[in-house]
Amino acid sequence: MTKEDLIELKGVSKEYLLGKKNMVEALRNITLSIQTGEFTALVGPSGSGKSTLLNIIGCLDEASHGTIIFDKENVTSKSQNELAMIRNNKIGFIFQTFNLFPIFDVYENIEFPFLAGNGNNKSLKERKKIILEIVDQIGLTRFIKHKSNELSGGQMQRVAIGRALALSPRIILADEPTANLDSHTSENVLKMMKEINETRGTTFLFATHDPLVLKYVNRVIKIHDGELV
Repeated sequence: MTKEDLIELKGVSKEYLLGKKNMVEALRNITLSIQTGEFTALVGPSGSGKSTLLNIIGCLDEASHGTIIFDKENVTSKSQNELAMIRNNKIGFIFQTFNLFPIFDVYENIEFPFLAGNGNNKSLKERKKIILEIVDQIGLTRFIKHKSNELSGGQMQRVAIGRALALSPRIILADEPTANLDSHTSENVLKMMKEINETRGTTFLFATHDPLVLKYVNRVIKIHDGELV
């Protein structure tokens, strides 16, 4: 299958007003494309703009200037409701703090996107089949009824990955996904994400400064002071 551009950024800049007069440039004239099926890392020191760029790609934040094309659709001037629809249907998110619901078990945490987003058009049978397949793929079948506080850090991150996969997104955006894990657990989690990338064709984009992540990705994009290096 020929790869095509999933994301295109053209001359994207992001400015913040600090106080009443000081304008801070978080991103400066970013032109970048991400193809379908990529397993890519966005790297740079703290404050370099990588999380800001990830948030703009994920339709969580808006650019001050430039054009963003997502899945052949210009999303630059979309309304908040339209951007929310894109996030719900096409983007999965993984955070360094896991962001699981402590009162939910593994199954329920992965099920949540079906209840909150457009996945609620699935029948109960279809939803259960998808969730059980994901639980099996992330290796937590034995722990399916365990609540978040009964899991290790690595297991919680696996659940977070499973939740991101629930609605079969076009891309998964992972912001420092190994930051709270030891090196051995990080390696296992990265191997699992790489397997998902290869078997499902899901695009992954990491924002990270972890050198371990760089061992697994196929492409590294460097950013410094809001500019691509």
